[in-house]
Amino acid sequence: MQERNDEMTRQSSFKRLVRSRMAKTGESYTAARAVLLAAKERLGSQPPPLATSDASIRERTGRGWEEWFDLLDAQGATGMAHRDIARWVADQLDIEPLVWEAQAVTASYERARGMRVVGQRADGFAVTASKTVAAPPERAFDAIVDPARRRAWLPDGALRERTATRPRSARFDWGDGRTRVAVTIDAKGPDRCTVVVEHSRLTDAEHAERMKPYWRSRVAALKTLVEEVATDA
Repeated sequence: MQERNDEMTRQSSFKRLVRSRMAKTGESYTAARAVLLAAKERLGSQPPPLATSDASIRERTGRGWEEWFDLLDAQGATGMAHRDIARWVADQLDIEPLVWEAQAVTASYERARGMRVVGQRADGFAVTASKTVAAPPERAFDAIVDPARRRAWLPDGALRERTATRPRSARFDWGDGRTRVAVTIDAKGPDRCTVVVEHSRLTDAEHAERMKPYWRSRVAALKTLVEEVATDA
């Protein structure tokens, strides 16, 4: 009996998310589950609680949403801080905690459990933007850390370096220092890498929404710049 209760507890997070949707929409369990796994939202303009579809997260991590939620429930993740959940997920995938897959699983689980609203962290709100770049990680790192090169893709951004580990990561104060920017570079081979920029400690959801398109455009500009340099080299 205890084993059965433990199994039900491990499966509760995703089922709770499905039942919450059922209560809002009147959908059947099967219909609500299908919509959630497709990462679609039919309730006004609110974003979906899951970062991407079940098929997409399974392709990128080897597990679907229900499997991840079961694992995190078993790990006792409801009592863990965001950074600790992300670190645990990253360890399972052998990636850095700021890489998209680790953040997507962590944030989706927290939203399902009611631990966070979209973009919320313990120290405020955060947004991320990422691009896969056809260039060596060292070249992307230099374009981020070197102030002269950085101005080419971030002309209006005031970054002050806090720490940097070439060619994997760098952390900065942004503007007046009240918010932080962290960059992680995940090598995909000698001439390919994924760059993830996270802007954290934002004051509220509106601030986060304003910064999302900004960072998407800036990371796209970084990708263009670094790839052009790689082509010329």
